[in-house]
Amino acid sequence: MTRTPLTPPPAPPPAAAPRAGRVQAAAGAPPQRGRSGAQSLDADEHGATLPTAREVDVDGLLKRLHLANARRVWRDLVRRAEAGQWSFHEFLSVLVAEEVAHRQQTRVQRLSRRATFPFLKTIDDFDFTYQTTVKLSLLGSALSPDFVTDGRSLILHGRPGRGKTHLAVAVAYRAILNGFDALFVTAAELIDDLSAAFRAGRLADALGRYVAPDVLVVDEVGYLTYGTDAANMLYHVVNDRHRLRRAMVFTSNKHPDAWGAVLHDDDLADAIVDRILERGRLLHLDGPSIRTQHLGLDAPASAEAASAQAVRISGISTPEFPEPTGAARDETGKRRSGAPRVNTSADRRMLDQPRQ
Repeated sequence: MTRTPLTPPPAPPPAAAPRAGRVQAAAGAPPQRGRSGAQSLDADEHGATLPTAREVDVDGLLKRLHLANARRVWRDLVRRAEAGQWSFHEFLSVLVAEEVAHRQQTRVQRLSRRATFPFLKTIDDFDFTYQTTVKLSLLGSALSPDFVTDGRSLILHGRPGRGKTHLAVAVAYRAILNGFDALFVTAAELIDDLSAAFRAGRLADALGRYVAPDVLVVDEVGYLTYGTDAANMLYHVVNDRHRLRRAMVFTSNKHPDAWGAVLHDDDLADAIVDRILERGRLLHLDGPSIRTQHLGLDAPASAEAASAQAVRISGISTPEFPEPTGAARDETGKRRSGAPRVNTSADRRMLDQPRQ
């Protein structure tokens, strides 16, 4: 029996090539627009048609991006751009700059409130003309970002009214402008708060408020009387901040050598000052009191002027009853025995009359 070889079925004819520029749509798929190189602005990466510029909800998108200031000003900027024929780059630059400036201003205001400053003063508000020991050049390092990043410290020492608190607030406010946060507290508030937390068994939690800020200002060290655990409470704060290299500013009317008597512990006071001044400076403020400078109480000639004013009676510039003349006194300034006391013109006339 002879076998007949099987022949393969004929191959299907090749599909016709699509015309140039036309893309065959798959069965059931919507036709796609042709793209050459870059994707069309009217379609996303999946081929879906994007809304046109007039259909975009700009307010909704800016709100979704949390651009509150841009949402407020973009309409006005559009009118200005159309009137001034701005380019797209100019319009976008102004819009972004307005948003950044607004966020910076909002941040400074928020951190200034959180710092609990008693007042807001800058270094430009301080009058250095009454100071002979402190100049603006000496405070330059305290106003730079390095003061915070290096964990430096500053003690402002002087009599009341010399501007210690003003300078401390100015240093902390400059740190906020440089991108850091700060906290202002008086020494009495700090010690009382930590003492109460220690008695309640939550000292570790309470310390975080004073250790966490980049800059801590402790005002009026030595003004008030503290409890017996004052040195212990202040040492915890200073030691932790010194270990973490965080900046500190102290103001005091007493020299650091006298802090031991104020804090009731000489050894802990020495340890506190030692840690502050390791990377810190001590600046003494002199000059007249800013609060009473209009009265001239700190002028050198004030005491002499007051004594000279005391001898004036009813506007008379010279004493109404002068001391005995020099003829009636010896070399030691004492009146000679037997010398007559001449006080008035009537007495002189009686002495000059010849005796009968």
